[in-house]
Amino acid sequence: MSKLQDLSKAGTAVWLDFVDRKFLEQGGLQKLVDNDGLTGVTSNPTIFEKAMGAGDAYDDGFAAFDRANPGAEPMARYEAQAIKDIQAACDTLLPVYQRLNAADGYVSLEVSPYLALKGPETAEEAERLWQAVDRPNLMIKIPGTDDGVRAIRDTIAKGINVNVTLLFGVEAYKKVAYAYVEGLEERVGKGLSIDRIASVASFFVSRIDSKIDDKIDAGVGGDEAKALKGKVAIANAKLAYAWYEEFIASERWQKLAAKGARPQRLLWASTGTKNPDYPDTLYVDQLIGPDTVNTMPPKTMDAFRERGTVAQTLQQDVDDARHVIAEQARLGLDLDAVTKELVDEGVASFSKSFDDLLAVIKSKQPAAA
Repeated sequence: MSKLQDLSKAGTAVWLDFVDRKFLEQGGLQKLVDNDGLTGVTSNPTIFEKAMGAGDAYDDGFAAFDRANPGAEPMARYEAQAIKDIQAACDTLLPVYQRLNAADGYVSLEVSPYLALKGPETAEEAERLWQAVDRPNLMIKIPGTDDGVRAIRDTIAKGINVNVTLLFGVEAYKKVAYAYVEGLEERVGKGLSIDRIASVASFFVSRIDSKIDDKIDAGVGGDEAKALKGKVAIANAKLAYAWYEEFIASERWQKLAAKGARPQRLLWASTGTKNPDYPDTLYVDQLIGPDTVNTMPPKTMDAFRERGTVAQTLQQDVDDARHVIAEQARLGLDLDAVTKELVDEGVASFSKSFDDLLAVIKSKQPAAA
């Protein structure tokens, strides 16, 4: 049995943080489902920028779209191809979705990063993409910014699955968890079903250590802080999960659970290690626990398949995690400021990738007659 299958049995669902047309057409995704127990896929503007910008895999798709839609804008050309990929991935995972009775088997498509700070427009975009893809196992990715919180609530209230992305801080996570609950409660108030609505809250992990470690290397916190290198991101994730466990035990959540509501699972994203000194399976090995997801780029998935370690680590050493977070605050590493900075950088990075993506698509557009 694959170690990735063992990981799923331990409670952490395995998702792939990658999509590419040739990969889909050649059966790569189906192979991961069959051999590794894969149950989900995530995408983002950076992934599509790399996929559509390299090689000729999308040339036929662009050409067919252009024949039917001469003079279309790059955004329309992008969406047509992205939607086709997402539909194909959803179709591959539909048997998983059906077998697990909508508990898993999801594929995520992100709203335009240009809307990350525009709540109402984000909710409208989420509904439009949901209708365009037209698959029950689609998740719409909405950034967990302050502006995104209302959009998350409104989108859930419409019965649309949501992957909340760009989460770094525990307090930001709490806001989106409550937004999910409020959306479900709104549906209950209207007599609508909630038993087949799913959501994940995507915590970006490795980027936190990159920022904190840079501060430590620059001398912040002195020699004492060196003991915290490579530990803050995992500690932060463990405290988020500890809060999740408390929340799903609360009376408020239990009322929804009695009506069939599914918990908003924590998803560990950005799990490829940035520091070559750290094990390449670090952010998988240390974050294994019930009702979670780890979305991995192919390289990390390969590494875990070869040398990952499966153990119930997420619920271990929580007091040590609290100590790490307390120490980083005492030593002036300022995790709160780091997480806010990372959100801003994430929004800017995805927007830049989208700019680059649209520029590549425009360069492939036929000249006007």
